[in-house]
Amino acid sequence: MHLSRLALSHLALDEVWWLVSPQNPLKPVVGMAPFAMRLKEARRVAALDRRIRVSDFEERQGSRYTAVTVEALRRRFPRLRFVWLMGSDNLAQLRHWERWPQIFRTVPIAVFDRPFYAGRALAGLPAQRFSRYRLAPAAARRLAEMAPPAWAFFHTRLDMRSATEIRSARARLLSQTFKEQKTQVSPIPLDKRPPPAAPGTPRPAIHDLVIAALEDGKAEDIVTIDLVGKTPIADEMVIASARSARQVVALTERLETALARRARISVEGKTQGDWVLIDAGDVIVHLFRPEIRGYYNLEKMWGGELPDGEAVRQ
Repeated sequence: MHLSRLALSHLALDEVWWLVSPQNPLKPVVGMAPFAMRLKEARRVAALDRRIRVSDFEERQGSRYTAVTVEALRRRFPRLRFVWLMGSDNLAQLRHWERWPQIFRTVPIAVFDRPFYAGRALAGLPAQRFSRYRLAPAAARRLAEMAPPAWAFFHTRLDMRSATEIRSARARLLSQTFKEQKTQVSPIPLDKRPPPAAPGTPRPAIHDLVIAALEDGKAEDIVTIDLVGKTPIADEMVIASARSARQVVALTERLETALARRARISVEGKTQGDWVLIDAGDVIVHLFRPEIRGYYNLEKMWGGELPDGEAVRQ
């Protein structure tokens, strides 16, 4: 957000587009949040400024490399004028990018300084090779209208925060929160679940309705977490997996139907189908695709372990 607002100001841009990458080829897959979650979080943050758009363009184009992306953007939006925005940390390691010289020749580039990278970035191979095309910051306001190669380096106000530090801080906060509310996780084996109620008996509790609906919908690895006396948010938490986003949505609709007359419910995440949260008052239900469940690992946060099947799929 910091760099986007600098770019809007210094380059007189109409908009900034955030292209959420399906997977950065230079970063490990392990530890990377699922694409749908990153896209959703980016949209939440970008909502603070109406001039910023969040796009899944690379995912839809099947692109993993910036050189391919900028060429596709030019073809897809021939009447728009683009400037590629990056931090000086990216310029410092740009020589490792696929077809990096082609990026300079396809689109003007604006580089904004980040802490401790300016010297290394400007002394690196990409900056040196295209040094004759570098503009003074005062002339860069018209960068979007210039024919590439053309680029500028802005020594703007630095923001000392980094994505790594933000993720680490959030992880520590989340870990501490759950540590303070540590509970016992107890899977309910099929052979120990209560039998169906006989005709004429009282209607089942919310939890039993949830379990029955999940089993009927072929949910996998159903786990119940007892929250009584541990936290005021609910009495029980139920976590289950589905094989696909379509099944997540189907299970959600099954639960909505089953619970409609018994509780006032709220549903979040149904549109994406990766992680749906259903708040039914006394019971909170989390429905995941397996890889999303493995990434967030709510069972471990609450003091238990993932079911064996989930551990294998991580």
